[in-house]
Amino acid sequence: MTEQPDPFGAELRRRRVAAGWSLSMLAKRVHYSKGHLGKVETGSKLPGIDLARRCDAVLDAGGQLAALAGKTQPDSPPTVAEAEHGGELWVMSMAPDGSSWLVPMPRREALATGAVSLFGLSLRPQGFSAAADQEATLTAFRSLFEQVRLLGQTTSPSVVLPTVIAQTHTLRGIASAASPPLREKLLRLAARYAEYAGWMAQEAGDERGALWWTRVAVEMGEAAGDTELATYALIRQALITLYRDDAVGTIELARQARAAPGTSRRVRGLAALREAQGHALACDYDRCRQALDIAVALLDDTEHDSPSGPVIGSASVAGASLSELVAGWCLHDLGRPQEAVDVLDRQLLILPETARRSYARFGARRALACLASGEVDHAGALTEQVLDAAAVVDSATIRHDLRRLAQALARWRTRQSVRDVYPRLSAALRTPTL
Repeated sequence: MTEQPDPFGAELRRRRVAAGWSLSMLAKRVHYSKGHLGKVETGSKLPGIDLARRCDAVLDAGGQLAALAGKTQPDSPPTVAEAEHGGELWVMSMAPDGSSWLVPMPRREALATGAVSLFGLSLRPQGFSAAADQEATLTAFRSLFEQVRLLGQTTSPSVVLPTVIAQTHTLRGIASAASPPLREKLLRLAARYAEYAGWMAQEAGDERGALWWTRVAVEMGEAAGDTELATYALIRQALITLYRDDAVGTIELARQARAAPGTSRRVRGLAALREAQGHALACDYDRCRQALDIAVALLDDTEHDSPSGPVIGSASVAGASLSELVAGWCLHDLGRPQEAVDVLDRQLLILPETARRSYARFGARRALACLASGEVDHAGALTEQVLDAAAVVDSATIRHDLRRLAQALARWRTRQSVRDVYPRLSAALRTPTL
């Protein structure tokens, strides 16, 4: 019984023949064996999304080949507004070994279980009044926030989150005792802390917690007259859909953010970058390039923005550097690995030493792109560097790309450079070694 080609395989063969290419010629361009590609064309092997994107790019299919790869779009996560609203008491438990966890709990349930009076220790809010009358309080907490974000670039979310949560709670309490306009300033800063808690929750692998904290940030921001956090929440949600490989959801959320009235150029620029990543997932080069150009124009000219507090979004990488890093990210998803390597090589060289989270994130992309361009040994060396940074920052989103890297490297298991790095990569992902 003969194999029946699936839609991707049949279309791949049609486009290859129309281009006048043999299987050997295509194999050389996408760095897969002739035998593997032959099985893909006959339908006896599935292409995999990375191979589909590479074939789409070299055959100039404009995303049509990639769309046939058979990858169904996942359900989008709940919106920030739909995230579970667990009440207003935040119960944090801290173990002697330093681990901690937060449980949002309805007030009645907390009182019934005695969660608010363990060991009889209770910190009363009376002391907030004196702090609420001093501008120095706001200045000190702003300085603390910058230090916390710096810490978040160099350590695990488990180190950062307890501090961020405690400071968010404290600021909210101080704001409730303050008089305008200091009340609004304190509440706006508390909202930024809460938004950052959402980001750290996502980095810890807790999407539900990320949405919960983002909702808290939006509510506090709106109470302080800051509506921009509601717009930025769409960009944060689009990051969740991006890591779910949901191109349509990512693009829609990013476009909503970019179109929101009264949004600063910076936030619209960040939305354009997220939209570009969505188009790259869909292998739409032209729309991706357009979104990147819009982002560059917006992020390179933010002098008319007048932030009333810490900047929203990345603080370690900004402007042209951020745009270029995202462009390199997109080029890999567009099936243009060598172009991605060229861009990421330049930008990672000038990344601040303190930006270890960013280095691990975009470094993993560079290693993937290097491997896709056929530089197996160099990809192994780059993976070692990424693992050094990834071990420190402990990021769930970075592990997403490390898993892809492990799967791609497994094709080259007989190479010594791969055998050297794979045990460490497997340990980082808690997967069996080769």
